[in-house]
Amino acid sequence: MITTRRPNDPVRRERILLATLETIAEFGVSKVTHRKIAERAGVPLGSMTYYFTGIDALLQEALTRFTLDMSQRYHGFFAGVSGPGSACEAITTLIMDPHMTSPRNMELMYQMYAFASRKPALKEVMQDWMQRSQQTLERWFDPRTARALDAFIEGMTLHVATDRQPLHREDIGAIVRRIAGIGTNADDQGLRGKQ
Repeated sequence: MITTRRPNDPVRRERILLATLETIAEFGVSKVTHRKIAERAGVPLGSMTYYFTGIDALLQEALTRFTLDMSQRYHGFFAGVSGPGSACEAITTLIMDPHMTSPRNMELMYQMYAFASRKPALKEVMQDWMQRSQQTLERWFDPRTARALDAFIEGMTLHVATDRQPLHREDIGAIVRRIAGIGTNADDQGLRGKQ
C-alpha cells in the first residue's frame, strides 16, 4: 500500500492509535507490527517512530485509550442511579448490553488479559481499569462488594458473549442482587429452580 505524506496532519497520531486497536483486534498483540499499523492508518512506516518510542509504548497508549473509553461507557450505565437497587439494575443492563460485549471489545479484552502477565505496562493498564470500575461501584456498595460485583461483571460479560445458552436477564439480575446482599427469597427460589 502506497501512502502519501499529509502535510501537518493533526490527526495522524490519533489514526495510528485507532489503527493499533483495530490491528490488535484482527491479529492479536503478538502479531502487531509497525508495518501493519502504518498500512491500516494510511501513514508512512517511518512516521511511526516519530510519534511513539516503540511498539510497547504504542500498545500501552492504545489500550489505555480503549480502557478509558470502556470506563466512560461503564460509568454511563449508572447515570441517574439513586441507590443500591437501581445500581443492581444498571449492572444487569451493562452485562446484557451488546455494545459492551461486541466482538471487537471482547477481543481487545482477551488480548489484554493474555498479555498482561508478559507485559508489565499492560498489567498496569488493566489494574487502573479495574480500579476505575470498582470506584464507580463504591458509590453504592462497600469496597469488598464492589470488587465482587466488578469481578462478576467481567466474568458474566464473557459468558453472555460466548455461552451456548446465556442466562436470561432476570437470572443475571437475581445473581447481582444476591452478591450485593439485597436479594429476595423469590430470587433464590427462581435460581434454585433453574439449576
